[in-house]
Amino acid sequence: MNTVETPPSEVRTLRPVFLLAATLVAAFAILVTAFPSQSGVLLLQAQTWASRNVGWYYLLAMTLYLVFVVGVALSGYGNVKLGADHDEPEFSYLSWAGMLFAAGISITLFFFCVSEPLTHYLQPPQGGVGSGEASARQAMQLLFLHWGLHGWGVFALAAMALAYFAYRHNPPLALRSALYPLIGKRINGPIGYTVDALGIVATVFGIGADMGFGVLHLNAGLNTLLPVPHAPWVQVALIVLMMGAAITVAVSGVEKGVRLMSDINMLLAIALLLFMLFAGPTQYLLSTLMQNLGDYLGNVVGKSFDVYAYGGRTDWLGDWTVFYWAWWIGWAPFVGLFIARISRGRTLREFVFGVLLIPLGFTLAWLSIFGNSALDQVLHHGQEHLAQLAVDDPPTVLYALLESYPWSRAVIGVVVFVSFIFFVTSADSGTVVLSTLSSHGGVPEEDGPRWLRVFWGVMIALVTTGLLLAGSMDALKSAVVLASLPFSVVLLLMLWGLTRALGEESQRRKASQYSPVPLIGQSRHQRGWRQRITQAVHFPVRDEVYRFMDSEVRPAMEAVAAQLREQGLDVSTDFEPGQMTLEVDHGEQQVFRYQVVLQGYLTPSFAAQRFRNQRYYRAEVHLYEGGQDYELVGYSRQQIINDIIDQYERHLQFLHLTR
Repeated sequence: MNTVETPPSEVRTLRPVFLLAATLVAAFAILVTAFPSQSGVLLLQAQTWASRNVGWYYLLAMTLYLVFVVGVALSGYGNVKLGADHDEPEFSYLSWAGMLFAAGISITLFFFCVSEPLTHYLQPPQGGVGSGEASARQAMQLLFLHWGLHGWGVFALAAMALAYFAYRHNPPLALRSALYPLIGKRINGPIGYTVDALGIVATVFGIGADMGFGVLHLNAGLNTLLPVPHAPWVQVALIVLMMGAAITVAVSGVEKGVRLMSDINMLLAIALLLFMLFAGPTQYLLSTLMQNLGDYLGNVVGKSFDVYAYGGRTDWLGDWTVFYWAWWIGWAPFVGLFIARISRGRTLREFVFGVLLIPLGFTLAWLSIFGNSALDQVLHHGQEHLAQLAVDDPPTVLYALLESYPWSRAVIGVVVFVSFIFFVTSADSGTVVLSTLSSHGGVPEEDGPRWLRVFWGVMIALVTTGLLLAGSMDALKSAVVLASLPFSVVLLLMLWGLTRALGEESQRRKASQYSPVPLIGQSRHQRGWRQRITQAVHFPVRDEVYRFMDSEVRPAMEAVAAQLREQGLDVSTDFEPGQMTLEVDHGEQQVFRYQVVLQGYLTPSFAAQRFRNQRYYRAEVHLYEGGQDYELVGYSRQQIINDIIDQYERHLQFLHLTR
């Protein structure tokens, strides 16, 4: 893979992507704000059309995403690294797990953890008005379906595509890079830029929906604690206040302080979960958690394809499952980029299972404990009004539940505080990710320009405000379903691109087993046995390896490069202190890279006395895919030439197999 694009050394705006995405988002924000009533009607009609005509497609696509990532993890490709073969994870497993855990917490968990299961209880997808234990059990099955493996499967797919191509093949850390196996260099043209723009648009609406639900939730909490009305002007004021705080954080460089606050916030969230567990019917909540997990795992396959074709409420699928699948898709570039950045050096197997299972455990425990606490009040304590409140006024039902618990005002105050911090940190992260997706250059871990963060923060605020004015929850859901539809196709193309790229990994393994006929000169294993033993227990210092690279490696590379150029090939060499590189460009096909890198190590304890307490150095061979775990010190110039040609012939065999 050779994208030929040379990004700038510093981060700059990628104008085609930015202009296309900004135009689409700004046009929508202006129209929906200027004409809220008409926009609300049109959005609702569009969602009705989508749920009736492409609901089946959303269910099929989400299932394909999940099956694909699990299949990759269980296959032989599970050992492939997100990075070069010699890369090691930047973060310890515990730190990585902690960051994945943080990615699973969102303000919307507060909004839906009580309102959704009570709504499903009272208004199930099939049959009449729900009641009794059977309806409660079905409500929790649906809740787990919407927040379960499917959602994290789409996050895993997006993150896998971003990390695999950026860290293993070195194109930009961009969505379009995953399409290189399909369209080649055209990823750096209109097609690729459109893909990135669609990802940005989907992300804006995904984050906007999250912010919208968050604002409704916070307004209800403030109304419970203080004489703050539950009104549109209050919600607009909250959007301005919190997005202003998020933009300030994004451009001021105070992320460390906010990250500390976020860590404290997670501890408070865990404390809330434990409070609900032990202040409520503990045994009942633990039993229902086990029951919910069993029901979910036992029915997840059937529910993945259930479009209620043989009866049911016609609007239910669009209002819930289709909306959720579109929402997860809209968040995929945002969360996928975050997960990709922290996962370099992980194998695909540990990456997939980590992403699928680590955040999921906390999320399902949260939903089960809060959801079953509410259902317990309805089923066993005569609080049937809670279920009707979930239908009539969803943002308020969590607070109504908490008012039946001890220290209710203090607990509600903590919920509002935790929700506020989650809102600001999510919005801050969202603006940073959007600025990154609409820029290029620098290193993959570098964020986009600050002015872009301000711009996208303002756009998210405008979109959220317009959608709330256009119809509150219904408008939020409709916009997400429509904005995510084109990006769902992009994800399928990314899946296809990954499939082809991983197929090339398989061919590369076959090519590495190809043994070309040796040319003139001894191979390493034909040297005298005394020479081999001497070399094996020799631990050269840095200057010795420098001299070897300059006197033997460089002339060998120059000789091979000159001969390849005579054959009409495009060959480049680069000789830096401690790193020498020979590359052969094969146009659309993958470049051949033979690199010798100076690497230092601590001398092992078994070394002879004269070598102890010093570092020793190796001239290690790296190819395009990473380090090859052997070195050249002790090779003659002719043997180095033979090794370069051996590796080049293997590469040609690889190109033959993937032609």
